Amino acid sequence: MRLLRAACALVTLVLLASCGSSNSSPSTVAVTVGATSTTSLPTTLPSPTTTVPAGSMLGKRYCEVLLMQPSGTGALATVYSTWTLNDCPEQRWKHLDAGAIATQNQVAIAFLNGPRYWTMDSVKKTPVAHRPKKSFGGIEMQQLATVSIASRADAVRPYAPSKVDRSAVFTFDAASTIYELAAPTGERYVMQSWSQEVDPTLKRSDLARLGSRLKLPKGWTYTSRVHADPLRVDTLHVPAEVLQDDLRNSYSLETKG
Repeated sequence: MRLLRAACALVTLVLLASCGSSNSSPSTVAVTVGATSTTSLPTTLPSPTTTVPAGSMLGKRYCEVLLMQPSGTGALATVYSTWTLNDCPEQRWKHLDAGAIATQNQVAIAFLNGPRYWTMDSVKKTPVAHRPKKSFGGIEMQQLATVSIASRADAVRPYAPSKVDRSAVFTFDAASTIYELAAPTGERYVMQSWSQEVDPTLKRSDLARLGSRLKLPKGWTYTSRVHADPLRVDTLHVPAEVLQDDLRNSYSLETKG
């Protein structure tokens, strides 16, 4: 049970590329342990777009598969992402089965995380010479991160910040519209990606009015504004502080960088 509780908290903790649920039940995370699948793919499905996305990341779609195993008193998650490899085609994504993926990869739990869409324009990350790749239901993904989860992670909840070591710089260009949460203590968190996991119809044009839908804690506010200068969230050398709202949109603490 400890692994299962920690696994549910993982959705908030893995936030370089953010986090997820099952397509068959958008409001819940797909968790299947040691199960086999009888789901089969249709004989004809569109091939993923394999070109690296050009220009700004803003509005670009990605998905992730998280493979989890017990580790000491918590769990270890290996995160695979479609970002820069393909556009995570919906017809393939919606036929993925978390239980089958867990069995095929000999792990305790698999999460299907997505689809998600970036709200930033670019990201700079410490280079890695080689990233292992896997194919899930014909969708190629590459390993982005390995995240350790301590047993205390089961206390993670919406609007509760967590520390993540991601060694990256997120940039929102000048004149971009940014979406922010403000804590009553003065901290501001900028949205890095929006999610269609809880609300499959959520789109970019909805974000400016999202505050009326969120179950904000007392004293918190949600705003959108046009940022005159570039906004950089620099966590190359310090841990990032990240959180999610109750629709699983992901935010990063704004830094001075």
